[in-house]
Amino acid sequence: MAGLQQTNSEKILLSWVRQSTRNYPQVNVINFTTSWSDGLAFNALLHSHRPDLFDWNAVASQQSPVQRLDHAFNIARQHLGIEKLLDPEDVATACPDKKSILMYVTSLFQVLPQQVTIEAIREVEMLPRHTRITREEHIQVHHQQHFSHEVSCFTFVLSFCCSKEVVSLTYPVSL
Repeated sequence: MAGLQQTNSEKILLSWVRQSTRNYPQVNVINFTTSWSDGLAFNALLHSHRPDLFDWNAVASQQSPVQRLDHAFNIARQHLGIEKLLDPEDVATACPDKKSILMYVTSLFQVLPQQVTIEAIREVEMLPRHTRITREEHIQVHHQQHFSHEVSCFTFVLSFCCSKEVVSLTYPVSL
């Protein structure tokens, strides 16, 4: 279960993010994968340090995660000098790439105020472990669900093909 462990750097970074986004009730960052896919966490992180750059309510109410992610990445590029390292479509997925998210959040950490309290770090250490899954674990579950769906479809087709209606429509084979 090595994939469930976090490095000290990740704990500090996650503590910083949680502390920075605490006043945004729509945002609850618990990992560096699924917590970022809707775009709210990136925008809340930026807004918490630079509220002068945009209206939070306007961004939070934007319709799609891709729009919110695009907004955050553009703000970071234009006002903080952080290159658009991620594509919104790659992040707005069921399980974005952890290393990519870590890299981008680290870039934000380097240019924004970095005060992290001991309480914030302790809070991260108390997060439930079952919420932290690796990309490989997510892919394995997805493949199991996909296989299960394929078996169900095959079973349905097989039962349909073997029903009396279909069998009664067969023609005798003539030699």
